[in-house]
Amino acid sequence: MTSTRDWLLEDSPTSLWQANAGRAYRVFMALLRNPLSALGGVIILVLILTAIFAPWIAPFSATGQNLKARLLPPSGVNLMGTDELGRDIFSRVIYGSQITLTIVGLVALISAPLGLLVGAVAGYFGGWTDRLLMGFTDIFLSMPKLILALAFVAALGPGINNAIIAIAITSWPAYARIARAETLTIRNAEFIQAVQLQGANPLRVIVQHILPLCTSSMIVRVTLDMAGVILTAAGLGFIGLGAQPPLPEWGAMISRGRTFILDQWWVATMPGFAIIIVSLGFCFLGDGLRDVLDPKSEGK
Repeated sequence: MTSTRDWLLEDSPTSLWQANAGRAYRVFMALLRNPLSALGGVIILVLILTAIFAPWIAPFSATGQNLKARLLPPSGVNLMGTDELGRDIFSRVIYGSQITLTIVGLVALISAPLGLLVGAVAGYFGGWTDRLLMGFTDIFLSMPKLILALAFVAALGPGINNAIIAIAITSWPAYARIARAETLTIRNAEFIQAVQLQGANPLRVIVQHILPLCTSSMIVRVTLDMAGVILTAAGLGFIGLGAQPPLPEWGAMISRGRTFILDQWWVATMPGFAIIIVSLGFCFLGDGLRDVLDPKSEGK
């Protein structure tokens, strides 16, 4: 009998499902052979599981105050110590993973498809459509992402929802540029011309034939950009324009802990470690995906 592994690695798949499953298996195995990408995957998996099971992992409430236990150092009871209101920092970091994962996920879901569609339309039609859309894109790219996010949040008002919208608005132009470059390389390909000769309209060509070919490079860029998204969200929280108290957002926790940084270092350091570790996880995983999904590396 044919094993599952042999079925996945078969040179001549008999269905689209088998072909996609085989490719996913090859990508997964290639990532496992790269220690840093495997480490990044583990970090992201831990982040997801922590966010899902936060109520069962955290020993205390994320917002419950106990002024008698304020500013206690790390111990067996409070693994990361307590803050100025007696809240357990470990529990707040655990619940903060939910906020971080929400921000990362929603920004990716908003900005990546938007940038992908804009870039594909610009690259496919060319001419004045390309100049108009890319000129609009260049306006966003010409301004620093954090400064632009600050401007949008200042206009929309502080809060986690507005922070997500602001970060998404500042993130899509890079994806549009990538999608346009990918579209320019394939829009005159023979299979695209064959589909056009069959009477397919531009919408069908873009959605069914061009966008899927841009997915690999988009996945890599989105994964690599997640570290920047986390840092931008933390920066907005640090200056009070992101998640509002008492939400346990890591950037806001660092901001509140800076007052005690010399004597009670753990208040700001522990959420800072969380930001660094998660950001490194996305960077490691993104680097591994870039090596694996690069068409030039296939067959090596």
